[in-house]
Amino acid sequence: MRLKVLVLLLACACGLAGALVASAGDQGAAQQTPLRETAARPSLSPQTVQRIIDRYRRATWHWERVMGRPVTLSLRRPPRQAMQRIRTWKRVATYVHWLASRPPHLYAWNCIHRYEGAWTDSGYPYYGGLQMDIGFQQRYGSYLLRNKGTADRWTPLEQMWVAERAYRAGRGFYPWPNTARACGLL
Repeated sequence: MRLKVLVLLLACACGLAGALVASAGDQGAAQQTPLRETAARPSLSPQTVQRIIDRYRRATWHWERVMGRPVTLSLRRPPRQAMQRIRTWKRVATYVHWLASRPPHLYAWNCIHRYEGAWTDSGYPYYGGLQMDIGFQQRYGSYLLRNKGTADRWTPLEQMWVAERAYRAGRGFYPWPNTARACGLL
């Protein structure tokens, strides 16, 4: 029995020594070869590249439409390499979302929302956190109404931008007369 254990330990020790020698040889080879050459970048198929770019474009276009800005159909000088095009569209989408996340009257819309209702309020005839009726939604948020339904299905940011579009059209805060007065906006 002891002889079997001793043989087993000797075999393990020899295997461990062999593994250490092999790894030492591998480390020497790795030190001679730069890391960039050993780690090849996976190439993306043209369909995958286009799918990624299309996702960033759709996100950009969505927020540009919500804000009432002209849609960026293409880049002025698109990069030739696929990864550069992806990075450029990602940068554009990130910037447009950053702009959209800061509506000009954010404080005012949050104050009005505090007195109006929940962002998901679906009580007829007024919907959403800013209590917009269907006519208001059709006039200032037709893109969202067509694609997402009534304002109770929109994000709070989308609801604020629709209200901002009404504000910019000359309506000001008058569609919310009582709550705007309570917030000191009228």
